[in-house]
Amino acid sequence: MKLSQSFFYTLREDVKDEESVSGNLLVRAGFIKKSSAGVYMMMPLGYRVQEKIIQIIREEMDATGAQELRMPSLIPEDVYVASGRREGFGSSMFALKDRNNKNYVLGPTHEELFAMAAQMKIKSYKDMPFNLYQFQTKYRDEPRPRFGLIRVREFTMKDAYSFDVDEAGLDVAYQKMFDAYKKAFDRMGIDYRIVRADTGIMGGLLSEEFQAITPIGEDTVVYCPHCDFSSNREVASCVDDLDHVVNEDPFAKELVYTPDARTIEEVCDYLHQESTRFVKTLIYLVDEKPVAVMVRGDREVNETKLQKLYGATTVELAPAAIVEDVTHAKVGFAGPIGLTIDIVMDHEITHMVNFIVGANQDDHHYIHVNLSDFTPTHVADIRFIVEGDKCPKCGAPVSFSKGIEIGNTFKLGTKYSKAMNLYYTDENNTLQPVWMGSYGIGPGRCMGAIVEQNHDEHGIIWPKNIAPYTVAIVLINNKDETAIDAAKALYDTLYANGIDCILDDRNERAGVKFKDMDLIGIPYRITIGKGIRNGMVEFKRRNESDHMDIALDDVVATIKNEL
Repeated sequence: MKLSQSFFYTLREDVKDEESVSGNLLVRAGFIKKSSAGVYMMMPLGYRVQEKIIQIIREEMDATGAQELRMPSLIPEDVYVASGRREGFGSSMFALKDRNNKNYVLGPTHEELFAMAAQMKIKSYKDMPFNLYQFQTKYRDEPRPRFGLIRVREFTMKDAYSFDVDEAGLDVAYQKMFDAYKKAFDRMGIDYRIVRADTGIMGGLLSEEFQAITPIGEDTVVYCPHCDFSSNREVASCVDDLDHVVNEDPFAKELVYTPDARTIEEVCDYLHQESTRFVKTLIYLVDEKPVAVMVRGDREVNETKLQKLYGATTVELAPAAIVEDVTHAKVGFAGPIGLTIDIVMDHEITHMVNFIVGANQDDHHYIHVNLSDFTPTHVADIRFIVEGDKCPKCGAPVSFSKGIEIGNTFKLGTKYSKAMNLYYTDENNTLQPVWMGSYGIGPGRCMGAIVEQNHDEHGIIWPKNIAPYTVAIVLINNKDETAIDAAKALYDTLYANGIDCILDDRNERAGVKFKDMDLIGIPYRITIGKGIRNGMVEFKRRNESDHMDIALDDVVATIKNEL
């Protein structure tokens, strides 16, 4: 690409409405441009990077035997109604009507359509296994688009779906995809961790996420420095710490006056007790049904675990009016004693004695409460793990890091095949549901994560096989015919040797050109200046501050050796 004849621009100043490093740098470097909240134009440089990421993914998918196709984005709404997912997507799904008043949606994901496509082939057990995949635009009406390409409303996704006769076959297909994902992300040069995750609206038997480790990640990755345990915080199991169990005889519960002490801090201050001696009771609506949830005073309720416990569609804190109706007291004084609704107690509380709870009376709490004073409906792991808690695998303290989800793998089981009537005839001529797997990668998220992990104060530092161009040839003097001829000849020679490059032949100062090449992150820079009269050019790697002089005739060999 010769810049004097190309669509090329950069911005000198930071972008005000981009809060992430990657969003700011990608906009400034001319890779993307926001057209509306959560929607971006993919400019020529950005498109080249995305296509290189897509090609890596495509090669790894094809190596597993998967076949590529393409599904529509405009989908009849009743497809998602049939699978039972329309309600779950709710307002995050873009909905519209055609001229005949028929309801359509813009596809947020395509499990249903792949199941419909598979019906065209699958009749008996002999028709499986196989795997289909696509690169397709997805649409999700995110309530808060942010972080550039990380949280958007319109994006490209690679989604693949495997079809097998039984769970053993699904296990084989899943492992193939799992290994292909690792190869793809390794080729992209991404620092990632693989974590167990919530299956969420996708449902199924198992979900694992590939999390790119970055400070701006929206997910919290829980990992153990002493073993291979890692998990998304939403689903990380909590292990009770029995080393700190209080050993004392239980007392009889006692009602105490706690005027205007509603919060944990206020009650603890008033009673001169630590928050670890307090058990808070929160009233939730689980599919519109009031449920009391109990966790230790310094703990936080994990709503994902609560939702899983009930198999619920919606979980939310109850409004004040419902809390007061259930407890017969103001908000802040809820407790388990005397409640007539379901009570879910975190299993950590089973090791507590003489703890404090709300009394379901205004300005009152109970002290010296024990398990004999109430009967929980469920005792379960219902809290969030915190940094320093015990590893569920080896018992060592866990650590946290932030991550960007760049890929996920799901064992869907038979959920969608049953919903979409995808069955086959087995060896005994009996109808059986097909076992499905689902596997997604976000190329745009990969691009954003790579920039988050690879940049400095000057701009982006692209990995060699992801960069939009491999080499930047910078011409210092646009009036020096010798230098011009050498630059053009080198440009042609590099392309003839399969090395894509930029020729910066713009009528700009050398400093401007250097800054732009650093900003857009080209891995290697060849500067053609005064030394060209002696057959010498300057060679510099983007990720190093130093440069060196090499012979013009050695440039191709040097670059090939680098690659």
